[in-house]
Amino acid sequence: MKKFWVVLLGCLSVIICEAQEKPVIIGYVGGFRGLINVNVSPQKLSIINYAFVDIKDNRAWLHREATDTINFRKLNDLKKQNPALRVVISIGGWTWSGKFSDAVLTDTARIAFAASAADIVRKYDLDGIDIDWEYPARKGLVGNIYRPEDKVNYTLMFRDLRRALDSIKIQTHKSYLLTCAVGGFKDFVDNTEMGKAAQYLNYINLMTYDFNEKVASHHTNLYKSKKYKGKNSADKAVDEFIASGVPSEKLVMGMAFYGRTYNLASDTKEGIGDSIVNRDKGWGYTIIRDSLINKNGYIAYRDKKAKAPYLYNAAKRQFITYDDEWSVKKKCKYVLSHKMGGVMFWEYSSDPKEYLLNEADAMLWR
Repeated sequence: MKKFWVVLLGCLSVIICEAQEKPVIIGYVGGFRGLINVNVSPQKLSIINYAFVDIKDNRAWLHREATDTINFRKLNDLKKQNPALRVVISIGGWTWSGKFSDAVLTDTARIAFAASAADIVRKYDLDGIDIDWEYPARKGLVGNIYRPEDKVNYTLMFRDLRRALDSIKIQTHKSYLLTCAVGGFKDFVDNTEMGKAAQYLNYINLMTYDFNEKVASHHTNLYKSKKYKGKNSADKAVDEFIASGVPSEKLVMGMAFYGRTYNLASDTKEGIGDSIVNRDKGWGYTIIRDSLINKNGYIAYRDKKAKAPYLYNAAKRQFITYDDEWSVKKKCKYVLSHKMGGVMFWEYSSDPKEYLLNEADAMLWR
């Protein structure tokens, strides 16, 4: 009987270990618009990053407190369906990153900022903090403050955030997540100390999307394309962050649940690699799949080298770059083979039918 229990406990330990090592699926849910109006499937997610919390007077600040608090309650209610789900506040984003530099400039300011962020987590019974600073020590949105000191202060910010979360852990007896969203390009690595910062972080979410080249090109490609000269790819970003000292198991691959649309010049030939006139309205993947792929003049192509799909409408001279089920599958295989932490996506409302989330779920969890 004793031998039986030893074997049984050993089997249970293996099961628990495997469950803990399952790659994460992190989804950003946009509360910056107001009340969340999408039906989130909690059983398909590890972590929900609530976007966004703003900064005011060097403190984390609920810009839309009336709706933010309702959204927090709705998201926490999802834990009834998936008790393992974690809900995290994401501070910053493209529009609200302009005040990070001031908020973490001095020891006093940084400690107070960290305490204010941890207080939101404690007050609303949330599970951690995600920092989306676009960008430390380099230009982001026009008007954003940035300075050379950001490089070191970025690391110190995570140290102080971790300390602040540990301090409320003493009160609540909960473990808290600390993550960040980072630019998927070398200049971000060069202007930060990611190897040092990683010691304080659970996950580093690579924004391997919104890649910009000078011609019509993929915005979320896994590998470099042979169809144009480009410098960006998810694979390159992974290599650069690992080279900076970040463990692969903390890196999370970004997926785009939306497309980017470009109008091209009159001398366009193939769409991809041709000259851009301007950027046009983008679409979420649900609309792209249901209304555009091989419809209304939009022909679907796959760049097999880059592992990236695209649409081209010759009559309109319009090029659309996006992720689809095929490219998501390739990214998930890459995550598994490179022993990365998992995948994340921006943003839930762009694919309400969950075409892409279902593919990630099937690849990583089923």
